[in-house]
Amino acid sequence: MPEDKFKRHTAFKLRIGDLLIAKPVFNEEKFIFLELGSKQISRVNLVGNVIEKYDSQGEKQYSFITIDDGSGQIKLKSFGNETEKLKDIFQGQTILVFGILKNWNNETYIYPEIIKEIDSKYLLVRKLEIEKERSKDSNPLPKQEIIAVKDRILGSIKNSEEDGGIELDKIIMDLRDISPEIINQEIQKFIEEGIVFEPRPGKVRYLG
Repeated sequence: MPEDKFKRHTAFKLRIGDLLIAKPVFNEEKFIFLELGSKQISRVNLVGNVIEKYDSQGEKQYSFITIDDGSGQIKLKSFGNETEKLKDIFQGQTILVFGILKNWNNETYIYPEIIKEIDSKYLLVRKLEIEKERSKDSNPLPKQEIIAVKDRILGSIKNSEEDGGIELDKIIMDLRDISPEIINQEIQKFIEEGIVFEPRPGKVRYLG
């Protein structure tokens, strides 16, 4: 049997926010991969905090876990005997996950292959690791495009004033075609320039 039949796809180190803005690609109705720039992503290597867990109580066995890494949230789903992989995972843990991407009913989720509890400091380690890697590869946006991106981010913050500000996660979800790193970077500049402020971590409000 050909050796490459057993070859696994690369497990990309990413932040969850990247998966949320990536484009699902299908062959007819079958999900194939997420397209993010030049990357075709079908397996991932993520670090996140477990914020929710649900185990089925009926005849059908399944376990769902939601993880968050500060850039977004995504579910891990296991079925049947595979739920054993999740039995020792609980809310509040920080975990390292290697898994296969799936998509059902317009929801992208992860079918976990390997899960390991790790120290919470690795959330920051992974964030810095990815930012360093991207800074090597990043191509500066044209000036006009940068201005358009700034205007859209600021517009999103301004439009939220009736609610007393806006969560950073909501900006990332609303502006899915802009990378979470660029959004974070531009908001930090707005804060430094006194255009917006943080009433609390993860939430920003327009000052003008």
